[in-house]
Amino acid sequence: MTAKPVVEDTYAEAFAGIFCRIIVTADDKRTVRSAAEDATATPSVVIGRVEGGIEKWLSREETPDHREGALLQFWGAINPQTSFEASLKKFETELSYRIRQDILVKPFTAVFDALPNAEGKLDMMERVGHCGDGYEWTEKRYDREIIVVPLMIPDFIIERQLGYARGVMGANFWVMCKNKEAVKKADRKALEAIHTVAGVITPFDVCSAGSKPETRFPAIGPTTNHPYCPSLKPRLRGASLVPEGVRYIPEIVINGVSMDAVKQAMRAGIRAVLNVDGVVRVSAGNYGGKLGDYKIYLRELIS
Repeated sequence: MTAKPVVEDTYAEAFAGIFCRIIVTADDKRTVRSAAEDATATPSVVIGRVEGGIEKWLSREETPDHREGALLQFWGAINPQTSFEASLKKFETELSYRIRQDILVKPFTAVFDALPNAEGKLDMMERVGHCGDGYEWTEKRYDREIIVVPLMIPDFIIERQLGYARGVMGANFWVMCKNKEAVKKADRKALEAIHTVAGVITPFDVCSAGSKPETRFPAIGPTTNHPYCPSLKPRLRGASLVPEGVRYIPEIVINGVSMDAVKQAMRAGIRAVLNVDGVVRVSAGNYGGKLGDYKIYLRELIS
């Protein structure tokens, strides 16, 4: 009988971030999928930008305009070296790029706010509405204040005020695997379980490139977490932290609207991989408190 994977007595480090939650709609599923996947495709918080993810695909009955839709989250970091207002302004700018370059450009798309009990609101006129070059206008639709941006395929609409709040980002766990088959099966099962929890996203889905804060190349930003790279084990010798028999260490990162949502998602994801053949152990990335204020202990989650 195969031994059950060990859940290490360690913690995942997480930190506070700014997020918004929006609904994207279009006439058909193909366009919605293209807009949602393009807008959330590049997780870039580690290089000072934004990251996003698809929380849920929506039916026509679940969207304000009764078209095909997706529920998305976008996240930005809160820079402790500056004011919260400065971090919020940076987030607003980066969010506008994702909306303008990945959603607005898709035919017949629309964006609506989906964050009840928001901490505050971002006015989309300055950085998105003015794509209409002064010809944009506002009107009431679906009981919301809407900006209409005239385009060559008329027209893009976006709710003028998008809510923002603070949540938890960067929570993670590692699935240490013997073989590639275990990686694929464990990751699929973990993601399916995680996305049964409302209010969370997995910005990388499955990440092959866990990083660390220290680097010899600051211009790049975070670089490879070398003690956990299986291919470096022969070179690092005693400095390698890869357990015996482990050849692959995928990482799953989770952002969520609350600590409770994040913990529920981590619990669901970890439990989903424990019966996968070829999974040796479950661990997590932490850096001695260098990255975040929150410590999420793995064994507490599954006890």
